[in-house]
Amino acid sequence: MIACAESCTGGMVAAALTELPGSSAIFDRGFVTYTNAAKIDLLGVSPDTLTAHGAVSEQVALEMARGALARSGAQIAVSITGIAGPGGSEHKPEGRVCFGLATASGITTQTQEFGALGRDIVRRAARDFALGLIFEAIT
Repeated sequence: MIACAESCTGGMVAAALTELPGSSAIFDRGFVTYTNAAKIDLLGVSPDTLTAHGAVSEQVALEMARGALARSGAQIAVSITGIAGPGGSEHKPEGRVCFGLATASGITTQTQEFGALGRDIVRRAARDFALGLIFEAIT
């Protein structure tokens, strides 16, 4: 079973997974946690982590994935937090997206720099990257 915790993609991973016929056999639930408060309330992300690293960080992606795994019946949880645009800063540019993947054997994180390609393209690229992480985990 799979769970996802999404911020900048706003449920796009959950939507993609549930488009598959028979998806109820592989998809448990999705958490759309766009605000910091939602990340804290629904996934147990630490306010201290958010303050220290910001929402767009591998540390928050890790805690999001951990929380999704713990708060679901899934064996795999993927998390996404990023800056789809417009906007960003010198330190956290538009197109930066952090991912987490949690399983019983541990949690990995990584950051992808998709670039300032526009909100729609960054969100779709993040969705596709997360689906790839799930695919790699189950094969």
